[in-house]
Amino acid sequence: MTSDARSRPVVIAGGGIAGLTAALAFARQGFPVRVFEQARQLEPFGAGLQLSPNATHILDRLGVLVLLRPKAVQPDAVLLRDAATLKVLARIPLGEMAERRWKAPYLSVHRGDLHVALAEKAAQNPAIEIVTGARATGEVASRNGILAATFAHEDCHEAEDAGLLVGADGVWSDLRTTLFPERHRRFSGSLAWRATVAADSPAGQAFCAVTSPDCVTTFLDPKFHLVAYPVRGGTTFNLVAFTRGPAAADGRSSVAEIAVLTHAMHRAPPVLADVVKQAGAWTTWPLNIVDPNGPWTRADGIVLIGDAAHAMTPFAAQGAAMAIEDAATLAQSVAMRPNDLAGGLTAWEHERKARVAKVARRGALNKLAWNAGGPLALGRNLLLRLRSGDSLVADLDWLYGWRLPD
Repeated sequence: MTSDARSRPVVIAGGGIAGLTAALAFARQGFPVRVFEQARQLEPFGAGLQLSPNATHILDRLGVLVLLRPKAVQPDAVLLRDAATLKVLARIPLGEMAERRWKAPYLSVHRGDLHVALAEKAAQNPAIEIVTGARATGEVASRNGILAATFAHEDCHEAEDAGLLVGADGVWSDLRTTLFPERHRRFSGSLAWRATVAADSPAGQAFCAVTSPDCVTTFLDPKFHLVAYPVRGGTTFNLVAFTRGPAAADGRSSVAEIAVLTHAMHRAPPVLADVVKQAGAWTTWPLNIVDPNGPWTRADGIVLIGDAAHAMTPFAAQGAAMAIEDAATLAQSVAMRPNDLAGGLTAWEHERKARVAKVARRGALNKLAWNAGGPLALGRNLLLRLRSGDSLVADLDWLYGWRLPD
């Protein structure tokens, strides 16, 4: 990328969290940006997610946090409970403590609210153009350092010139499939069961009877674990359970057969089982992952970020945060090396792979601990009883205390 590279747009495939964050980050560095999203319009969708301080400090820099915060919740703590007895095994304080310690808030939000805030901020930026109804085909030509990426519109295919092509098109990435053919998604063996309930509904009231509505609560059991927390200013609770099980035939989401989940929860007391039964419609999502060890970048100016590069299981609650970190660090690395695009991409990939791998290991450890049974569960419970909240918080400094370099 030469010093006049800012005259050519950064082209981003995908208008989700990763893509819109990348658009804002590159625009902040002075690049013109074009975002191509295959949906006909940017619409809020999805369920809840957690945004730890390593992500919210970036959203603050980009001017998004001020738009998001009125609809978010700042949980008081993370509670780990035994799903069979409902006993609190550990309490990790958050709230104002987290903001003081890590200089940014820990928030629980609805994915749709985050998407709306990102889209609103992008729409306000004259350097960003968003094109909907356009799918990345994976067909890319390169001549004299200029890329031409083809996008399929409703009635035609068009080639778009780019100084850099960013694949932010998720775990099902067409760009990864075509341009990084050695990299594949695979089913992790785990299913996510998702539902949202109004706080004033019977299911919401049942949830409040089980645990604090102002906390992120994880119920631990050998056959499942259930994570629940408030979103949308506390008016809604997000519920997500995890079990082993087969993926749907197409590998995507489907209407849940709730009997499968209730069977996995056979040890849970009626008060917790009632939350699941009263929640109404559940959706199952197979948790697909992408091995982060393969290439994320190409020397000719193509890069994958977020789930397209390294989709991970959500057991560290860092999927969105890693996408946000990817986007901000990529823009910074490219801007710092205006005459060496390949070098900027290589340096970025090296740094990000190390951090993403560490986060993935933390998620794997969490799953092992949360689904422990028998003597392992007894050992886990004893260890947690011996740990103070402050010591548990200190374990997270490397993760939540990470900051984008100035």
